[in-house]
Amino acid sequence: MRIKVINPNTTASMTQTIVAAAKAAAAPGTEIVGATSPTGPVSIEGHYDEAVSVIGLLEEIRAGEREGCDGYVIACFGDPGLLAAREAARGPVLGIAEAAMHAASFVATGFSVVTTLGRTRIIAEHLVHAYGMERHCRRVRATELAVLELEDPASDARRKIVDECRRALDEDGSGAIVLGCGGMADLARDLTHELGVPVIDGVGVAVKFIEALAGLGINTSKRGDLAFPLPKPYTGMLAGMAFRSK
Repeated sequence: MRIKVINPNTTASMTQTIVAAAKAAAAPGTEIVGATSPTGPVSIEGHYDEAVSVIGLLEEIRAGEREGCDGYVIACFGDPGLLAAREAARGPVLGIAEAAMHAASFVATGFSVVTTLGRTRIIAEHLVHAYGMERHCRRVRATELAVLELEDPASDARRKIVDECRRALDEDGSGAIVLGCGGMADLARDLTHELGVPVIDGVGVAVKFIEALAGLGINTSKRGDLAFPLPKPYTGMLAGMAFRSK
């Protein structure tokens, strides 16, 4: 089985963190193909960043279809372009926010999300509603860390994340923590041990969910709105993104 794990931003060092988490979660025999978006922002921290990032993401999905990938992980907690990616792919496509929230709901009656900037907290709250997780998500909390600060030792990012997780457990009454950024993927195992509750990284659980779906032969439905995009001419700088009939 081949699963493509796509970092929709253009920071290759963050892709390395994400791919390491994916490989650690993958079963023997699963090949993890890591990809960094070829175009777009160095980090995704708002609606504009998300919109621009989708073009590079879809390029990687289209490439994955040519490469024979069985499924895809969108490794950004905003799940940018998720439905568009599902239109373009035969196999299952999971965003790490959707995967992590569902996983948390399996192991706790309530969870908190610990994310980066306050403006991305609002995006995560929108996803809570979109995924029907209002009954499970107690609160979305921002650490006010920029995404790229997660890789900067001078930012003291790990301590700030741990402190916010502890506040979530004490103040929200949550039984699990969802890490709200793909750049936090390397923290989940250690924080689970340190905090004594499930701390869930969406990259790892998305890989396991895709292994299950693809292993059962369950692909993305091509009936209705997730059918392949309609072939039509595209113009201007995106002319090459036009979809051809399968």
